[in-house]
Amino acid sequence: MINYTTVKAVIFDLDGVLVDTAIYHFQAWHRLAKSLGYSFSVADNEQLKGVSRVESLELILKWAGLEKSEQEKEQLLVQKNQWYLALIEQLNPEQLLPGSFDLLNKLREKNILIALGSASKNALNILQKTGIVDYFDALIDGNVVSASKPDPEVFLKGAAALAISPSYCLVLEDAQAGIDAAKAANMQVIGVGEADNLKGADDIVTNLGALVDKF
Repeated sequence: MINYTTVKAVIFDLDGVLVDTAIYHFQAWHRLAKSLGYSFSVADNEQLKGVSRVESLELILKWAGLEKSEQEKEQLLVQKNQWYLALIEQLNPEQLLPGSFDLLNKLREKNILIALGSASKNALNILQKTGIVDYFDALIDGNVVSASKPDPEVFLKGAAALAISPSYCLVLEDAQAGIDAAKAANMQVIGVGEADNLKGADDIVTNLGALVDKF
């Protein structure tokens, strides 16, 4: 169980926690995989949650039984990101996931620090489009980390940026890799989603609204 009395900072994952951009990632990866002759499934997409763009491409190429040069891989990554960016142009504050805005407001009210800990390289753009960027005291994303989850780097950098000990940080995650990363960072972690996909979390909620009254 979570000890909310010790929480001095909350570190949010982005995709699937605050905003559901997962569908846009799926559509972009599906389109890319199709161009490579591979049928990309929803189950495949689940394995990419919390994984960096580079590693995601490596997995798809492995599943497809393909080998590409580094230059070809870079071109594929650029193409995928262009398709993804075109899709997220439609994002707006109304597309925040249930409870996101209420929880951010409650944390501000209680003077609890807020950070982002996401593998996304487009995090700033997404936070701006959904109107919540000003809530964050620190943004740690795919542009400033070298190791992807389940490595704890992204969360440890978040704690360091906030000048808070990891033991006083609470992570909100929707992916198993993120749960594992948070535990490796010695942080409390709440899984957002289905329990079957979030083993090892200290608690599970279906959406952030369930946490508003906990603080």
